[in-house]
Amino acid sequence: MKRFIIFSTVLIIFNSCVKNNPDPAWLEVTKWTLVSNSSLTGIEGELTHNFTEAWVYVDDEIIGVFDVPFKIPILKSGNVNIKIYPAIKNNGISATKKIYPFVESFEINDELKINHTLTINPITRYKGSTKFWIGDFEDASTGIVTDPNSLTTMITANDPSILQWGNYGEVNLNTIDSNWIAYTDEHFNLPKGGNEVYLEIDYYNSNSLITGVIGISSNSVNNNQNIQLNAQDIANLKWKKIYIDLKEIVSNSSDAEYFEMSFQALLDEGNSQGKIIIDNIKVVHF
Repeated sequence: MKRFIIFSTVLIIFNSCVKNNPDPAWLEVTKWTLVSNSSLTGIEGELTHNFTEAWVYVDDEIIGVFDVPFKIPILKSGNVNIKIYPAIKNNGISATKKIYPFVESFEINDELKINHTLTINPITRYKGSTKFWIGDFEDASTGIVTDPNSLTTMITANDPSILQWGNYGEVNLNTIDSNWIAYTDEHFNLPKGGNEVYLEIDYYNSNSLITGVIGISSNSVNNNQNIQLNAQDIANLKWKKIYIDLKEIVSNSSDAEYFEMSFQALLDEGNSQGKIIIDNIKVVHF
């Protein structure tokens, strides 16, 4: 009799749980597509991206942040407004997922149906107010100046087994030509006061590379080393893209009148040679 009472109680609880957890609708989101913004007249350069995450809102209520692609349950049904924001790994760090401020969200009004899947293929584009400087190595001028103290220099190359978007910049290091020091040939007047500023780079490297920001005033030059692009395993080299947050450095450089981007590489310890390839360098701000 006691066992029957216990069984009955468990059954009642189970039935109650089922009733209190209705079947969901399902939202499936595929990977991001970055398209051109006609108001920018093509000045955004190659449309490479690494929007690995999405912030999802349904009827302005945040659902969560998810790696794309994904499929999640939504405990709503009927006509809804869905907003999806492209997000990045800020500075390449997985733990710092951030909505990328220079691209648009994707918004749709659609119907969620219980036990049915709504599939969304999100599209984004750079906002029309975005400003760019681009180094893509397609012109005679690479936009990169080698420092006199550098033991090697950057060449423009286009090996068919490597290239993705045309010419790229290549640096080869060895035990003699063991360092590379360079900076952009452009003086950037970047916004301070906590405004967003980013450096985008596509890279393919078997040697580490340190990026930095040079703050220049009439009486000082300060090179602020920033984010290191770690070397990839030479057997598994591939193109990667990183979004480097410059806001803190730029905003804290109160005396700087303008800025340059810097690049420094030293042959990694234990190696006899190393390769650094970069393309689609973009300084991005409003």
